[in-house]
Amino acid sequence: MPPPSSSAPPLTQAHWRARFAAAADAGELARERVALLGKKGALTLALRQLADLPPAARREQGQRLNGLKRSLEQALRERQAELERPESSPAASEDVSLPLAPPLGRLHPLSYATEELAAIFLQLGFALEEGPEIETAANNFTALNMPPLHPARQMHDTFYFAARKNQSGDAQFLLRTHTSPVQIRAMRRTKPPFRFIAPGRVYRCDSDQTHTPMFHQIEG
Repeated sequence: MPPPSSSAPPLTQAHWRARFAAAADAGELARERVALLGKKGALTLALRQLADLPPAARREQGQRLNGLKRSLEQALRERQAELERPESSPAASEDVSLPLAPPLGRLHPLSYATEELAAIFLQLGFALEEGPEIETAANNFTALNMPPLHPARQMHDTFYFAARKNQSGDAQFLLRTHTSPVQIRAMRRTKPPFRFIAPGRVYRCDSDQTHTPMFHQIEG
């Protein structure tokens, strides 16, 4: 793992608990949460870098970071509860007619599950790859060995956009029906061996009440 830059905040209990304690309201605490656990947060980036470590060090560092994550998530909940207690409300000298700050939100269960699963695979040495949700038919089907007459390409199965040309001359765009096109993009950009996961939203034109037209996948 490359050494952190001088501007990167240290990943220690004491440092982040002090930042949580210094948050004066729910808005400040929300910003601290994003700085630690957001998509580009300090802990999220550290978990992504686990793939660069040798297996023994990856396992040890992964256990440490996951333990740190659980502990700091609990510290966030405790600080939020403190800010929501009556004694944390504005003093009488302040204008109490102003609207209160909105309560600190929580991750959606799907986002939480995705982050947890991604952390597990990152510890096992997988990289994380992402791709666009609007794809070309070439990446979504043809490059994955699904020729033009393949059943999955039926209009009633897939959300297509009006035909238009892109730089490669591909005229067909659609909402991706799986995260498999990320395979194609990653293999064109990098060299083997490949070891990555591709989480994300996918779309299929199911019209009955037992299916949803949007769902989530994690492909490895």
